[in-house]
Amino acid sequence: MHRFHLAPENWESATLDESESHHCLNVLRLEIGDRATVFDGQGREASALIDSKNGSRVVLKISAPAKTPPPPCAITLAQAVPKGKNMDLIVQKAVELGATRVVPLLSDRTIVQLEADEIAKKREKWQAVALEACKQCGQNHLPEIAAPVPPREFLERLDKKSLLLIASLQPDARTLKEVLADYSSQHGHLPREVTVFVGPEGDFTPAEIALAKSHGCQPISLGPIILRTETAAIYCLSVLAHELFTPVKA
Repeated sequence: MHRFHLAPENWESATLDESESHHCLNVLRLEIGDRATVFDGQGREASALIDSKNGSRVVLKISAPAKTPPPPCAITLAQAVPKGKNMDLIVQKAVELGATRVVPLLSDRTIVQLEADEIAKKREKWQAVALEACKQCGQNHLPEIAAPVPPREFLERLDKKSLLLIASLQPDARTLKEVLADYSSQHGHLPREVTVFVGPEGDFTPAEIALAKSHGCQPISLGPIILRTETAAIYCLSVLAHELFTPVKA
C-alpha cells in the first residue's frame, strides 16, 4: 500500500501538503476512494482513505492510528561527506537501519567542500532523501539531517552523556562488542545514546582523530579489511542496531 507523509501540523486537518498531494494524484494517479497509509515522522501511523480534494491538495479520512515506539537507543551518525552521490546512499541506509540523526561533517580530507549558500540546499536534499526512504521502507520515525559542519564545531557542542565512538584504523581501536561490554559493566545497562564518527575517503586526519579522542571518542575497529566510507557507515549502524535495538517481532 502507498505511504504518504502527513506532517504533524496537518494531522488534525488530514490534508496532505502540496508535494505529497502531487505525488498522490499526478504521479501515482490515485483517486477518491483509494486507500493508503500515512505517517507523521514521529512514530504515528494510520490507515487513510482519499476522501476529497481541496484545490490541489488531498483530504483524507484517517482510521486505526497506531504509535511506533522509538528505538531504545538513539544513534547519531556523524558522517564525513563523501564524493558523488554516496551521501544519498548513506542517508537512505541510515533511515533503514534506525538512525535518529545524521550529521554531515566537512572534514579536512572531505573532497566535497560546501560554500555557505550551498549548505542549506544540501541539507534540504538529504532530508528529502530521508523522507523518501521512510516512505519506502516503512520507517515511521524520520531522522533529523543536520546542517553540514566541521568536526571541531560538532564535537564542541556534543552531549557528553552519549557514548562517543570513532571508526579507526589505528592499533588502539577495539571491537564494538568490547566497548559496549565495558559500558554495560560500568553503567549497568547498554547505552541509550550513541554517536559514531565515520571518516571520508582517506580517513580523518591524525589531528582530527586526536581531537575526537580528547572529547571522549573511543576508537572502534571495523575489522582487518579497509572499508569504503559508505560501507563503514552501514557496518557501524548495522552492528549497533543488532546490539542495541530490541528485536522486531515478525
